[in-house]
Amino acid sequence: MATITIDIISKLFRSRAYPEGLLSLDNIRFGVADREFVCLVGPSGCGKSTVLNLIGGLDRNYTGRIEIDSRPLSHDGSHPVRVGYVFQEPRLLPWLTVRKNIYFALESIGVPHSEWRQRTETWLEKVGLAGFGDSHPHELSGGMQQRSAIARAFAVDPEILLMDEPFSGLDELTARSMRQQILELWDTTRKTVLFVTHNSFEASYLADRILVMSPRPGRLRQEMKVELPRPRNYESSQLFEFSVQVTRLLTHGGNGM
Repeated sequence: MATITIDIISKLFRSRAYPEGLLSLDNIRFGVADREFVCLVGPSGCGKSTVLNLIGGLDRNYTGRIEIDSRPLSHDGSHPVRVGYVFQEPRLLPWLTVRKNIYFALESIGVPHSEWRQRTETWLEKVGLAGFGDSHPHELSGGMQQRSAIARAFAVDPEILLMDEPFSGLDELTARSMRQQILELWDTTRKTVLFVTHNSFEASYLADRILVMSPRPGRLRQEMKVELPRPRNYESSQLFEFSVQVTRLLTHGGNGM
């Protein structure tokens, strides 16, 4: 497993419209403990997804420091870290079957070919897609496509799982089922999870801690520890009341960290 330490002094986006740079993130400092489930919430455009991209190595242009297990995040292969990434869209290769989408991910990290079949079938079964390995993405519903993406992320046995609003495009009944499932998978694997959402109720249902960001430039406004017992009940009045607190902080502000 792995811990994450974030100390981003600044992140600028440069373009023709902003040649000197548009400040996206400003003095973001936080940590995620080994096996912890942390949700990052904030308004659209505050830089939540950018934080994930920096941790995942999809964007390397920033000032500051990111550490995994107290070692600087490395992109030269000297300290490789397996990262599973689940995006808002499933991002499955449409010309490959579900099974071969997972094979592609396993091959990319050097998993021996002899292990592909067993790993793939195990995770397809865990996400409720046993028997759908030979289906192409367009033959599946949106929820089933996202389950495929989750199976792919877990199949690589990541030390860190990054999730970027993975259920925001689903209807609420499907999203509720998916949230329950991701918690069941996390409970058995105990991956270190950083989950981005703008949904206060979703964050309250999922997280050990919630980190609330300000509008751009993104800064950490407050940390909230979710002390509600697990497993959590969607109908719980305590869960609803806690989510209201998060919403109030998002809409009306609050004390900084």
